[in-house]
Amino acid sequence: MRALILAAALLAAPAAAQSPAPTSLPPTRLTLADAADAPSRPLILDGARWACEGAVCTASGGSEQPATRACRRVVQRLGPVTAFSWKGVSLTDEQIAACNA
Repeated sequence: MRALILAAALLAAPAAAQSPAPTSLPPTRLTLADAADAPSRPLILDGARWACEGAVCTASGGSEQPATRACRRVVQRLGPVTAFSWKGVSLTDEQIAACNA
């Protein structure tokens, strides 16, 4: 029985060693127009865990959606933003204005 378990472990080891390492996701962050709007505790929205220090908030995780939609969802909960980046996609000033509207 031990031999069977050992053989299974040895066969699985090369496959595990060849699997690619997880890549780090691009930054997801925003800057709130008013730091007073920042939540004191982390906030989970659409699967993203937002944590704020002052007016700057960063997130990890999150659903696959366009940055413009993610921005609108955050603005609904936290208020206007002056900068927004979702999984490496930074919004332009025009997109941020539309997000805040």
